[in-house]
Amino acid sequence: MNLIIISAAVIGIIGIIIAAALNFAGDKFYVEPNEKANQIRELLPGNNCGGCGYAGCDALADAIAAGKAQPNGCPMCTNVEQISSICGVTAQAKEKKVAFVACIGDCDRASKAGVYSGFQDCAAAKAVQQNGGKACKYGCMGFGSCVKTCPFGAMRIHNGIAVVQEQLCTGCGQCVKACPNHLISLIPAGTTVRINCSSPEKGMKVKQVCTTGCLGCGICEKNCPHQAIAMDGSLPVIDYSLCTGCGTCAGKCPVKVIR
Repeated sequence: MNLIIISAAVIGIIGIIIAAALNFAGDKFYVEPNEKANQIRELLPGNNCGGCGYAGCDALADAIAAGKAQPNGCPMCTNVEQISSICGVTAQAKEKKVAFVACIGDCDRASKAGVYSGFQDCAAAKAVQQNGGKACKYGCMGFGSCVKTCPFGAMRIHNGIAVVQEQLCTGCGQCVKACPNHLISLIPAGTTVRINCSSPEKGMKVKQVCTTGCLGCGICEKNCPHQAIAMDGSLPVIDYSLCTGCGTCAGKCPVKVIR
């Protein structure tokens, strides 16, 4: 009985000591809350997607409050004016962008160079077997690394290639980082003309591995009435600040890789 009483007393004393230490530490290291950061945090979407370049919404709010980030730092925030007012500056919301996968070489169009049966991950497949069994080493492998990393469910795999559901995409850019073939980019939302190929090869080399790959012929550049397309090596690049979406390039493309 004495042993039980002594043990209980020791535990009680230890508890009192720990409580006192925690109370002292709380007073000693107490940090006044940053009201500006709290107000900003309430106006951010709270998805913690990392699209702003910070660890999450809390970190971005602290950075904006400290003047280290702009009020429009969040690519999906719709409350930029309110945040700007809190900071005493003027800023406009960034242009909304969405992810775009520059490849339509699905299972019906792309040739096979082998069969991959390893870990279902694009980076792993590329390291082990060039491009996960597809003959085009620049195309989408379809193992869904982008799908797994998208925090908004805006990516899916359809017939062997990644597809963006733009109504769900916020432009956070996580899928861009996840793609080992660098097929995904962020483009202005609402654009109607897309070049759906990323292969730097041209002519017969492309036709041998994909029936819908860009041939690098340059017809689109020559026929664009607004000079919105320029060839970068064997691939056309669209200047969306000049593109009107007239569709001339899509109509002239012999392999219909421009849509």
